[in-house]
Amino acid sequence: MAFGFPIRVYWEDTDAGGIVFYANYLKFFERARTEWLRSLGIEQHRLREQTGGIFIVSETKVRYLSPARLDDELLATAQLQETGRASMTIAQQALQPTTGRVLAEGIIRIGWVDAATLRPARIPAVILEALNR
Repeated sequence: MAFGFPIRVYWEDTDAGGIVFYANYLKFFERARTEWLRSLGIEQHRLREQTGGIFIVSETKVRYLSPARLDDELLATAQLQETGRASMTIAQQALQPTTGRVLAEGIIRIGWVDAATLRPARIPAVILEALNR
């Protein structure tokens, strides 16, 4: 089941033609992932303080299917696809909530790293437990 986060398209999200600038879908996906983790009780700032680690994006793949425009209401989704020892893959979409039409879809891989060295580390057990609930 995918987590959904509502987004409204503002001027700052669009190009001169009033269409969402392609890179902003990555921002929408980031917000949805952050709120999805928060809904599971995982607050990234607190995790950094407690564990010394952070998530970083290591790979993205995005397909743009249909444009969103100024003032559109969107739903950005996040759904765990797979977890590894130091990374996880999340499937994401930006869609129109009333029609369900997918505007953009992506696969985002995030890794867990030591915040001081940025070297890969194991995802803490507390996070894996929350993801598997």
